Amino acid sequence: MIALDTNVLVRFLVEDDAAQCARAAAVVEEAVAADRKIFLSDLVLAETAWVLSRAYKFPQPQILETLDILLSTRNVAVESPDRARRALRLAGQSGVGFADALIVVRSRELGCGTLYTFDRKLAGLDGVLEP
Repeated sequence: MIALDTNVLVRFLVEDDAAQCARAAAVVEEAVAADRKIFLSDLVLAETAWVLSRAYKFPQPQILETLDILLSTRNVAVESPDRARRALRLAGQSGVGFADALIVVRSRELGCGTLYTFDRKLAGLDGVLEP
C-alpha cells in the first residue's frame, strides 16, 4: 500500500500543472498496475475537499461526486470508509462542506453531545451550537 498527500491527489484530480500531474499520475498508475492500494487519510479527504472548493472553485456537488468516486474506487483505501460516507451524506443533505461534515460525524462517533462552532451554517445542524 502507498499513501498520497493532498497535493499529489489534487494534482492528479485537477491536472493543472503538467509536470506535477504527470508525476502524480505515474505514482497512481504504478500502484494500480501493481495492484497496490492507495491510502487516503480522513485528513487528506478533508483537505482535498477544501482545496477543490477554495482554490479551484469547484461547486459542492462536483466535490462530493469526486469524493464519492474515490471512495468507490477498488484500489483506494480510506481511513474510515463508513465515516467518510456518512460525512458525504451529511454534506449533501445539509450543504455544509465535507470537512465540516467530517468533524460533525467524528464528534458524534465519539459520543459528544454538542459540537460548538462559530460557523453559522454548521450550527444549524442537530447537536451543533454556537457558544
